[in-house]
Order: sequence, then C-alpha cells, then structure tokens
Amino acid sequence: MDHLLQGPLHDRHVALGAKLADFGGWEMPIEYPGGGVLKEHLAVREAVGVFDVSHLGKGVVRGRGAVDFVNDRLTNDLRRVGVGQAQYTLCCDEASGGVVDDLIAYVRSEGEVFLVPNAANSSQVVGRLQADAPEGIEVEDLHRTLAVIAVQGPRSRELVEALGLPTDHDYMSFTPADWDGLPVVVCRTGYTGELGFELLPRWDDAGQVWDALMEHGAALGVLPCGLGARDTLRTEMGYPLHGQDLSLEITPVQARSGWAVGWDKPRFWGREALLAERAAGPRRLLRGLESLDRGIPRSHMVVSRDGVPVGEVTSGTFSPTRRVGIGLALLEPSVAEGDEVTVDVRGRTSLMRVVRPPFVPSRVR
Repeated sequence: MDHLLQGPLHDRHVALGAKLADFGGWEMPIEYPGGGVLKEHLAVREAVGVFDVSHLGKGVVRGRGAVDFVNDRLTNDLRRVGVGQAQYTLCCDEASGGVVDDLIAYVRSEGEVFLVPNAANSSQVVGRLQADAPEGIEVEDLHRTLAVIAVQGPRSRELVEALGLPTDHDYMSFTPADWDGLPVVVCRTGYTGELGFELLPRWDDAGQVWDALMEHGAALGVLPCGLGARDTLRTEMGYPLHGQDLSLEITPVQARSGWAVGWDKPRFWGREALLAERAAGPRRLLRGLESLDRGIPRSHMVVSRDGVPVGEVTSGTFSPTRRVGIGLALLEPSVAEGDEVTVDVRGRTSLMRVVRPPFVPSRVR
C-alpha cells in the first residue's frame, strides 16, 4: 500500500495494530484488534468511540458573497442557516443531476464557507467550484491542513468536556476553541446517529488531541474505531454512502434525499434535471430492507418480488444493534414499504421486508 496517502494519525493506528485498507486513496484503519467491528460499533451505541476521519476532504470558499456563491451551486439552501452553523448538502452534475458528492458546508462568515467533502471526491468538488468562481471568489483546497477526529456516543460530551472543550452548542453548529494552546474547531456533527462531536485540529496537532482523547476516555469506556464500524453505524441510520447509495448515476430524487435540496432556489447545479425528474417521477427509489431470516444483504445483490427482479441492494450489513441483516436498495417505485421481497444472497433466496430507515432511533440531539 505504498501508493496510498497516509493521515496524521497513521503511526497511532499502526501502534494499535489496526487492520489498514485503501479507502478513497488513503490507508485507513478498518478495525482494531480486541473485538473488531462489533465491539467498536457497540462502544459508540453504548459509551463512546473515537474515529480518525482525517482523510475527508477540506476546502474553503472566500470572498465577498461567498455564501451566495456556494448557495447558487450546491443543492441545499444555505440561507436556512447562519454563521456558526453547518448544513448537509449535495454537489450535483449540472446536466444530469447525478450526485458528484455529498458534503457538509460550515458558514464561518458571509465571506467564508468551509466545506468537508468525501475523500475520493474532494478534488472534483473543489475543482468544479474553482472553475465556476467569479472574480473576487477564491476556492482553496485545504485537504492536508486540518485533521478530523470524530468523538461519537452517549458519553461523547463527557469526553470532549474532559479536554476542556465546549459542548453546549446546538446540533449542526460549530465553534472555534483552544486546547492546550492549540486551535481546535469543535463541531456538533457526525455520521453515526449518536450524540457526537467532530474535532478539527491542525494536521500536525492531531496526534496530541488523539492521545488526550484516549487517555481521558479510558474511564468512560472509549474505544478507537475504524471505518468498518462507521459503515455499520451509518447503515443502521439509513445514511447514504457516496459511490453506493449516491453517485453520478443516482440522483437525490432517486435516493430520497430531496430534503437536502432547496427546490425553491432559482439556481443550483442540476436544478432543471432534478425538477424534471421529480415532476415525471423517478424510475427507482432508495428504500430500506430488513431481513426476515438469517440472510445479510450486500451491495449489488438482486432484489425480486414474486420472482421478478425489481432492484438492487446498494448497501447492506449485519446490524450489531438489531442483530438482523439490514440494507438499502434501489427499487422500482411500485415496491412499497411493508412489501416482502427476496434477495439473492450468494445463490440462496432470503426473505426481507421493505421498511423506512432508520433501523434504530437517532440520538444525535
């Protein structure tokens, strides 16, 4: 894996014996010894887990009218939030309406918006914004200047407070802070469905923050968590993963992510294509699947009803919380919640019910 990029905490993961793998071009921890994905998942649901997600992209848009510039390109209505708040949004292709990436936009001021796209798509998002930026607007790639450490779980507030960092801001907001003389942005965000925070220290300061979290979290039941547990946690919440549940071939209308689209805005990339698709009705819709037997759905497995294929699984896993197989699937619009379908699980027919995610209650607030 010599060709892969390494984050600022790579040496910590190696020292802990983490299983490392390619994720978006980065060598990232998938799980740690001593329990693996299952134990790490349950730590987040029951106590607190800490993830290194420094591979996530980072970019900034600066200049007079930066908020309006971003608002005219990305799907969600950035005018619904103010300075110090964050918003989930989508970068769509102008022609097709397909999803280039899903990301979080942080409004630092009217003249500055900080963006966190997915690792593999960061250059695409930044590049498209740079190419469309008028005079006076600067779009800069900050990928390797800041780290991202996610602290998630019902005891996450206790752990963040143990470092002397603020935790009293609302969900989907952020505040600059100081830790041991080092700047750290504390965000009330995460992708697990639990109470949580994402800490953004400088790239070179990440090791000190990680070590402090491990030290102070020992009494709280903290575990370092890899991207394997991050995937099972987000699937239990029905959160989409770009490249599987969202893509250039899967629009927000198909993925039922229309809540993240400012339909009344006069302009955003892909607006006309998405309005047309919404009016005509999508040819497929993303829905949840819950196994009625021991089958575990996985990506690309065929979903059938009465022996006729009606779609394909996009994400699937075993739910450590529910102890059943769960998944997301793109299905024909005629398939409704409550319907029973079958999934071809490696040559064996598995019975599943179509449901509305999340599969477990959200506790982000």
